[in-house]
Amino acid sequence: MTKRKKTVIIIMIILALLILALTGIYISHSIQLKKEAPLLEPLGQLVEVDGHSMSVYTEGSGDITLVFMSGGGTCSPILDFKSLYSLLSDEYSIAVVEKFGYGFSDDTEKSRDIDTILENTRAALSAMGLNAPYVLCPHSMSGLEAIYWAGKYPDEVSAIIGLDMAVPKYYDSMKINVPLLKLSGIAAKLGVTRLIPDLSESEAIKHGTLTEKEKDIYRAVFYTRTATAPMINEAAAVFDNAEKADSMGVLHCPKLYGQHKNTPLWYNIKLLSNILTSFFIRSQFCFELNTLVVVEINVLTYEEASLLISLQFHPIDTFCFED
Repeated sequence: MTKRKKTVIIIMIILALLILALTGIYISHSIQLKKEAPLLEPLGQLVEVDGHSMSVYTEGSGDITLVFMSGGGTCSPILDFKSLYSLLSDEYSIAVVEKFGYGFSDDTEKSRDIDTILENTRAALSAMGLNAPYVLCPHSMSGLEAIYWAGKYPDEVSAIIGLDMAVPKYYDSMKINVPLLKLSGIAAKLGVTRLIPDLSESEAIKHGTLTEKEKDIYRAVFYTRTATAPMINEAAAVFDNAEKADSMGVLHCPKLYGQHKNTPLWYNIKLLSNILTSFFIRSQFCFELNTLVVVEINVLTYEEASLLISLQFHPIDTFCFED
């Protein structure tokens, strides 16, 4: 037997073993999905948007509506924000819109350009009978949608409270590997993600106040909502979306951006709840000065915070640092 034939045989054996292993992983994954199916009852209401079902969760009945907007790839926005908004729903109306491909919303192959994403969100809120103006609470990538929203429909946004949110200039130096994201999507569908220890243990599970059942629901959602097609398409479109958001220029609404050096600020649940409450108590001050506030508690020095501002937040109206 020639050396070439031996090499071919070895490669075929490796491929056969790989296929066999992936088949076993997929079968096990399918069995687990069936067991987890009872956990996947929608936590909010499903409304029709653009011919598909979109999940919207609401609670509270205050005069001010806080709209929580998840970061890119967050599998369960409703549970991800729950530890925070549950502390605010006594005084405010809460709304969490799960974009297509997220949480209990349908998948879609339609464009994930910022106009489509925004109109989907607005339509979902309207279908729930929630009328503007809103206070937008975006996390990470959703900062782009919030900025664009405030610029395009200024009468609909009374304030933006950024929860470790991204801004357009952030994407000037960012690189996104779309092929790797697609590979992650395939791995998730096959169930390979179940082999990685603690991958489903989100920060909300580790540091939030979710019940044990809610943690189980979160994990079940994770295994069906990781690197979905809409998530990947949204990531691929983020640079164009950032450019459109940046074109809005100076926003004429109060803005409070919280940025944490090591872990997202909003995971400090009690702290952020106090910050949000303080923001509304001091709303007259914020409205008059159109102040941009970055809150860092025992994390950054004034100089470090100033540098962070100059690098990430654009444009800047007024800088105020609170210790």
